[in-house]
Amino acid sequence: MKILLTGGGTGGHFYPLIAVTEALHRYEKEKKLVSVEIYYMAPEPYNLELLQENNINFVKIPAGKIRRYFSIANFFDLFKTGWGIIKATWLMYWIYPDVVFSKGGYVSIPPLIAAYILRIPIVIHESDSVPGRANAWAGKIAQKVAISYPQAAEYFPKEKVAETGNPVRQGIMYPARDGAHEFLKLQNNVPVLLVLGGSQGSQIINQNILDALAKLVEKYQIIHQVGENNVKETNETANVVLLDSQFKDRYKSYDHLNDLAMRMAAGIADVIVSRAGSTVFEIANWGVPSILIPISDSNGDHQRKNAYSYARTGAAVVIEENNLAPHILISEIDRIMNDAALRGKMRTAALGFTHQNAAELIAAEILTIAIGHEK
Repeated sequence: MKILLTGGGTGGHFYPLIAVTEALHRYEKEKKLVSVEIYYMAPEPYNLELLQENNINFVKIPAGKIRRYFSIANFFDLFKTGWGIIKATWLMYWIYPDVVFSKGGYVSIPPLIAAYILRIPIVIHESDSVPGRANAWAGKIAQKVAISYPQAAEYFPKEKVAETGNPVRQGIMYPARDGAHEFLKLQNNVPVLLVLGGSQGSQIINQNILDALAKLVEKYQIIHQVGENNVKETNETANVVLLDSQFKDRYKSYDHLNDLAMRMAAGIADVIVSRAGSTVFEIANWGVPSILIPISDSNGDHQRKNAYSYARTGAAVVIEENNLAPHILISEIDRIMNDAALRGKMRTAALGFTHQNAAELIAAEILTIAIGHEK
């Protein structure tokens, strides 16, 4: 049995593919299935170590990006996409998977067209409340469409849709508290604020945290994931801001948090400040109250719609970018931190929103289709 994965370019596309792969391997062992060979087709491996850990074969193809603004690169990327379709069709013919599973994004277009040409069944998953252009198109040729938010159903044929939630990797699904303060070099008796800016970090969140930093560290300890490209500038600024502060050791910045550090940070966090991409589902799994700051110009305004959809459950509050300011951020953090009853309600709402079996549901459907295709 062969399954080909595609989609990527961001962690929000890539990491759910890993979560589904983990579930496929669990089914393979538990149900004693014939060996499942898994391939990942994309221009770049994104995280080669995770591919290797999960026995996923990387298949490289070109793919052109269509930007939402004028750029001469759009013209050249049309040719890149055309060549990607030819190469994907040729390589897929020799692999000939039983199912292609896509998370969307421009990198998925050549593999999906190749699968359609070769009459290979397609399953897609949409993480956001509004699908991106790739998935909106792919829904027309897919056999099944899994969605995370119920609002996304209106963009796809009703008979194809299943609400599964968003797959979360086992490595970060469950928060860990034991030893977390020691591991992260934090005090036991000071509340913890966890700040996440998505896989690339967020400059606007970083800047507002830094502007509020002197006041925040008087009350809280801060674990700040700033993004690899932002870590040097952030640390230099933080050092200046906290130069004379007696609480400078309460601020911990990271370019990124590995799985263990993320689980421990989630285990001791009292409040999380975050973007509103697929990280929302990780936060929901952890059951931590959150303040969401959606990207203002995301495709289809999906982050803003994601944020409000989640906030309507009572699990989060939303601050839009055009309203974001240090004093507003401090006020919302204080309001939640100082109200234990509110935090309890937000935790309950978060855990009620999550689908911890999302990866299993999607993997089961992929295997059902694959078995049918084999016959």
